[in-house]
Amino acid sequence: MKRRLRSVRARATLAATVVVAIALVAAGTAVVLSLRFTLTDKADAEADSVARNAASALANGFAYDQLNLPDGDENPVEVLDRDEKPVAVGEDVEGMNVTAAASDRLNSETNDDADDKAEGDRDTEDNDALTTGEVTDETWYGEGTATVEGVTAKYRFAAVDVITSGGVLLTVYAGAPLSIQEEAVDVALTTMLIGLPLLLLTVSGVTYVVTRRALRPVEGIRAEMAAIMASEDLSRRVPEPGTHDEIARLARTTNETLAALETSIARQRAFVADASHELRSPIASLRTQLEVGAAHAELLDLDGAVEDTVRLQSLAADLLLLARLDAGERPPPDARFDLAAVVAEEVSSRDGVTLDSVTSVEVHGSRSQICRVLGNLLDNARRHARDRVAVTLRTAADQVVLQVVDDGSGVPLADRDRIFERFVRLDESRARDDGGAGLGLAIAKDIAIRHGGTLTVSDAPGGGALFELRLPLRQRRGQR
Repeated sequence: MKRRLRSVRARATLAATVVVAIALVAAGTAVVLSLRFTLTDKADAEADSVARNAASALANGFAYDQLNLPDGDENPVEVLDRDEKPVAVGEDVEGMNVTAAASDRLNSETNDDADDKAEGDRDTEDNDALTTGEVTDETWYGEGTATVEGVTAKYRFAAVDVITSGGVLLTVYAGAPLSIQEEAVDVALTTMLIGLPLLLLTVSGVTYVVTRRALRPVEGIRAEMAAIMASEDLSRRVPEPGTHDEIARLARTTNETLAALETSIARQRAFVADASHELRSPIASLRTQLEVGAAHAELLDLDGAVEDTVRLQSLAADLLLLARLDAGERPPPDARFDLAAVVAEEVSSRDGVTLDSVTSVEVHGSRSQICRVLGNLLDNARRHARDRVAVTLRTAADQVVLQVVDDGSGVPLADRDRIFERFVRLDESRARDDGGAGLGLAIAKDIAIRHGGTLTVSDAPGGGALFELRLPLRQRRGQR
């Protein structure tokens, strides 16, 4: 049972059935109570009418035996004197038992309160003093039984006080049958007891079928995902329903995730392949030189071996930094530094670079990583420049803008996005001995993004390439 309830269909069906059952029970209870109250009010009105007709006749001087009382089966009537003795009864009425009797007529306030407490649902207001031939305005109601022709049945009774033309205080009790109320309530209860289970079965069946059809695409998505994981073929996609509901959006998001995962794995594989290729050349060169040196020490190219070792060390450092960036490494939240000081320091360590910088500008981020970005941009500019490299640092709105300009041949428009990819080198760079591994600009781009900034390339005003780094400017305290 617990295993079955783990199904979404089963839980949805159970929840819908329980909710509908609670709603139907509440509605049925309200209907039965409303029906009961309505029929009770109708019986009260009928009993009050019969009682007042008899009381009016007595007030007008009719004798007890001249009263035109209704048939006892329909409306049993009994007239009592002050001592609660019957002076007139309806036809075939053998006895009446009223659970809530009328209060003593015209008694003192104390007696009224005591009688009201004993008789239950009769009104507690005092009778106004009645005069000869007058019927009270108050009516008291109660339930009881009456025996007519040997048959005892339940009735709703009304009691009215009257003073006859002879000055005699009487109380008229008249009843209205409750059989109609009981039959109507019984029919309503029977209908609900029969219809409720049938309706619940219908609701549960429809809910189960509809939920099954609604969740069928989800099962298709799950099965396809399982097949994709088993086959490791990330080029496959899950089926997308033609609807515009949550399941269709789930399928689209799943396919977008698969596409991103496929791209990431393809990029990772290409990265590993490119890294292996870049590492193989210096390692092979270094090994050759060492083997030659071992066999012929006089032929050992020590400078070349050192150069290959340095290149390997630099490439390993770049790969390690890229791995940390791919792992989501971000600068500490409270790390801040003066970018103008960093720029001045980097420019001063290189010849042939001019600087136009603001006095001081504070930014958020890692000082060492931003130094790496600036260093990579300056090294790239010096490799491609003919004579001049210029650096400009300024602020614009809520950003700080760092520009590195060279007077080289520039970057073709078609390659301006590609040069920021890993291990990408243009033909000119590949022809140079110091062209690098093609990771400098890729590292600079990743670091800029991790710092919430951007790195772009465009044409310099005087020719050449203009690399522009934009970083969020740290706001001073009190600013927003």
